[in-house]
Amino acid sequence: MLDNEIQQEETGRKKIRIKKGVYLLPNLITSASLFGGFYSIIASLDGNYERAAIAIIISAVLDGLDGRIARLTGSSSKFGVEYDSLADLVAFGLAPGVLVFTWALRPFGRYGWLAAFLYVVCGALRLARFNVQITTIESKRFNGLPIPAAAAMVCTAVLMFFHIGRGEEMVKHVTVLILIYALAFLMISNVKFYSFKELNPSQRMPFRLLVGLVFLLIVIAAQPVVMLFVLTLGYVISGPITTLYDRRKKLPAKVPYKPYKSDKKEPKEAHHKH
Repeated sequence: MLDNEIQQEETGRKKIRIKKGVYLLPNLITSASLFGGFYSIIASLDGNYERAAIAIIISAVLDGLDGRIARLTGSSSKFGVEYDSLADLVAFGLAPGVLVFTWALRPFGRYGWLAAFLYVVCGALRLARFNVQITTIESKRFNGLPIPAAAAMVCTAVLMFFHIGRGEEMVKHVTVLILIYALAFLMISNVKFYSFKELNPSQRMPFRLLVGLVFLLIVIAAQPVVMLFVLTLGYVISGPITTLYDRRKKLPAKVPYKPYKSDKKEPKEAHHKH
């Protein structure tokens, strides 16, 4: 069933009219994102880990575009939402899982592919929870680490290792294993992450924001691998930090203890002999 929209008209009896078809532009972008995930899997199996990581990052960029284009053009649909979730599972769940296993977790054997599978299943759970809570949760923040951000963290870490050069292999394996478990936990946690949904390019923004974005683009262009890794890592750790800060603010303030008068020791009365 492709994007079936059911409209009911009250004219004595209910008439059901079914419109078939899909919105072309946003779903083409989603298909391109899905292709990026599929190509990443093929590249990982061939040992082209840098290409695999770059393909997932391109998919993440496309994933950020399809939803915005659908909203701007008024072409949002239930089919598009479901198709986007399936594409996200492949591009940001399965593809990074295959990448980290073939690149760093294979020496751990069964424990390695189980860790990769844990990442994939937590990504699937994250997507399912998002689809269920999409109309009930706060729009300013995500509930749990978004799966594209988790995939971007995996890919930028891979690129960063290649950028640094060959180092101690065991350090790489253990670091990636810990990273995968941390990302899996953050995706299914209740840690809040900023959603950036309030940023609307069509609205007027402060001039200093434009200057800051231009400066950021220049820095990224100068050191793309390092800056993408730093920015992604900063976003991932921002969730736990802000969540801890919010919880600390909600704690009741400690009131200094003031002893009551009854608590004060009364002077002992002198005992008179009768």
